Amino acid sequence: MFLTIATRSDIAAVPATDLGFLLHKNPARPQSLEVAGGIAHVLYPEATAERCTAAVLLEVDPIALVRSGKGRAAEGFTLGQYVNDRPYAASSLLAVALGKLFRTAMNGRCDARPDLAAQPIPLEIHIPALPCRGGSPLAERFFAPLGWRVDARPIPLDPEIPSWGDSRYVDLHLTGTLRLADALNHLYVLLPVLDDAKHYWVGPDEIDKLLRAGDGWLSTHPEKELIARRYLAHRRTYTDSALERMTEADGNLLQDDPLTEHGDNLPDSAGSAGEAEAPSQPPLSLAAQRREKVLEVLREIGGQRVGDLGCGEGVLVAELLKDGRYDQVIATDVSSRALGFAEKRLHVAEMSDRQRERLRLFQSSVTYADARLAGLDAAVLMEVVEHVDPPRLPALAQAVFGSARPGAVVVTTPNSEYNVRFEKLAAGAFRHPDHRFEWTRAEFRDWADRVCRLYGYAVELRPVGPDDSEVGPPTQLAVFRRKEAV
Repeated sequence: MFLTIATRSDIAAVPATDLGFLLHKNPARPQSLEVAGGIAHVLYPEATAERCTAAVLLEVDPIALVRSGKGRAAEGFTLGQYVNDRPYAASSLLAVALGKLFRTAMNGRCDARPDLAAQPIPLEIHIPALPCRGGSPLAERFFAPLGWRVDARPIPLDPEIPSWGDSRYVDLHLTGTLRLADALNHLYVLLPVLDDAKHYWVGPDEIDKLLRAGDGWLSTHPEKELIARRYLAHRRTYTDSALERMTEADGNLLQDDPLTEHGDNLPDSAGSAGEAEAPSQPPLSLAAQRREKVLEVLREIGGQRVGDLGCGEGVLVAELLKDGRYDQVIATDVSSRALGFAEKRLHVAEMSDRQRERLRLFQSSVTYADARLAGLDAAVLMEVVEHVDPPRLPALAQAVFGSARPGAVVVTTPNSEYNVRFEKLAAGAFRHPDHRFEWTRAEFRDWADRVCRLYGYAVELRPVGPDDSEVGPPTQLAVFRRKEAV
């Protein structure tokens, strides 16, 4: 397997050989790394101030793959496990190698050249033999929306016998001006997707890998469903989970003035003549803003025993466990499947006894009283209430505010008035197919006031995301404090 990544530079102060800093691989020294089923090499066929090319050569041993149990495939006959295209055609094996060789670069980190890592640079990527189930048009559909100019030329079965037609392989050339981290993540996801095959077992952790590598681009890609389905080996449960998490994490994207991850710390826009202005950091998704706001409120509330009620797959729980101020983190969900994903995400099986003592993960419904939730300093219902049928909301209030009765409760829910700002959301539609309702700001306040009157709490409402002067914020947050605990 072979792949090249090239860049050029017309600026004397920024030589093309800085590609070596971005990749964390010295152009003057070839490097090798053992990966599953073979050895990956990185070398530089050219390295001048004007142009630099990094080449990845993956030597695959099909026999070693089969013996390790990672290369077994449904070829239909035993010999097919040994005689196949794996040593020659780019596939998930090459994607895995890229992930191991360039892990730091894929994260966008370069201490030696941080400014260069944050800005787009001219890139040329060449993959001479890429399996493409769907042909050249599919490669165009996958890469073009990401800003690439795509030249995917079909490789004939036999150049000497044109009547045989084309093979399922393409000679792929990509050119564009992108951040190197983005380019590597595109390849990491789309190589196995185009091949529509993986050489290893696909489990729930592959969902996290897909969302991590697809952060910032996959949720808005026009082919995201096909990409997710192929990447996750056509496992419907995994695909549905990935798409659901993309929808919730992105909130259908903030269309107006998205917030950046580092606030005022935007990169300098100055660049060389003729170059595009350096972009800001990628916008922070609405889900990330929501988590940050909830964590901020919990720190303000204080307390050592917190609960995430309706924890889903444990994204917030993972952040809570990182914070040493919490002696115990309780995580519940009505879905056993979601709890299974949470266990995987949190690596519960690998936790030390001390770590495991801090976490209580169990199945429970927010509409039924549960004695195990008594004594919480704070409870969180983050994007939970809108999934409950309206006639069951009084039961939820009784179970949480009446029975469990935490010192404080943090509730977030969509602001339906903001939906008009989502260009992709049809008029009257909900943001998520499982939402039973979505409240306006007035409706949320009315519900919060009723809860306070019934159960002895005081409430404060806060915005999450940009607070639009006409329709308010995309997410509304309520902080309930028990009056005797105020």
